[in-house]
Amino acid sequence: MGFLKIFSGKDPEEYERRGDGFFEIMEYGAARLEYETALAKMKKKCSENTDLESRLREKMIRSSDALALQHKQNGELLRESGDYESASELFHLALELTKDPELAAGLEQLLGKTQNDIAGDDMEVPWVHTPVNKAEVRVWHTQEGEHFTALCGALPDEVRDAYQSYGDTFKTGYVALNQGEYDLAATKLLQALEENPSDSLVPLELATAYLNLERYEDALLLLERFIKNYPRSIHGYQVLCETLWAMKRLDEANDLLFSCPGELAESAPILHLKGESLYRSGRHQDAEAFYLELLQSHGWDEHTALSLAATYEALEKKDAALELYSEIMGKCSSCGARIAPFIKQKYADISTELGDYSVKILEIYLSLIEEDPTGRENHFRKVEQIYTAMGNEREARRYRSFADNLDGSLTD
Repeated sequence: MGFLKIFSGKDPEEYERRGDGFFEIMEYGAARLEYETALAKMKKKCSENTDLESRLREKMIRSSDALALQHKQNGELLRESGDYESASELFHLALELTKDPELAAGLEQLLGKTQNDIAGDDMEVPWVHTPVNKAEVRVWHTQEGEHFTALCGALPDEVRDAYQSYGDTFKTGYVALNQGEYDLAATKLLQALEENPSDSLVPLELATAYLNLERYEDALLLLERFIKNYPRSIHGYQVLCETLWAMKRLDEANDLLFSCPGELAESAPILHLKGESLYRSGRHQDAEAFYLELLQSHGWDEHTALSLAATYEALEKKDAALELYSEIMGKCSSCGARIAPFIKQKYADISTELGDYSVKILEIYLSLIEEDPTGRENHFRKVEQIYTAMGNEREARRYRSFADNLDGSLTD
């Protein structure tokens, strides 16, 4: 699945699910950027969905705080080893990322101590940083430089260092790309391509801009060259697959993924891409076998389980899909995690398709009315349907009225 960028044709919720998957495996930088992608998609497709926007922003903050904590922990290890300059850099990055006042305060103390380490034990160097509070100007993405720093903070160290060396034109293009301003991104990244060495990472970002502009041939040309230069770039494979899928060159995408070199072929992102490519190719039985083997060999993974459930639906194996959605919900409940509304709706929708009009399913739809405001008309009608099946015509009429009134307000 794609780590970073905003690809055409996918709903915000799909990027949110990808972000959730990355968060579970502690890939917090990738998770945060998937949530950011989902937010940009949401603003273009359904800007009125305040519930989704709020949820995505919360997840972005949670991912940023988790990434900041990772930087803090790594910085402490570097400080203990005597590499004070590198430790200081990580503490700075963590402080830019975090919204947690307690974590920020701890980082400020570490920065002060590290500055003293750099200056020498005999000299006290005060570290002064304005405390975090809601009235401050430190607001996410208010300035290009801050946005770029935050984006780079979520990247692997070697990629971050490279991106920070590519100049202001690249910075503008990269920020524009992540904000969904693809024309500006393409213009600036093309200029940055000319300003930087031929073996830079700029072609990957320019290809992503072209992909979103549906300039598939231009994107493909850049990506094929990029993969030759960087044959172990997971991100490169992800963008190349997205391009081939968009061009309906599905067999080529499958061949590409199943010929990945060495240990790259067994990495989680490439494995997920393999399954998705089989699914997109209409090879649903092969996808089913692949996901089942993946769960058996690599253990439980919600991302894989959701992909398998969708494959079961494509194969009309409703009972198997329902059982798997039930298992996913159970695992979420057992660890105290919030069950995503789309998972609850999948479970409830399949249940009603199979003739289950129980109180349990009724309660799920009633909860979705609050959790998923954009789907309220559907949820009202499902509640009406269940009450009708129960013989409670009074409540059925009431929820039918709610749905009709909502439908009228949407079409006015």
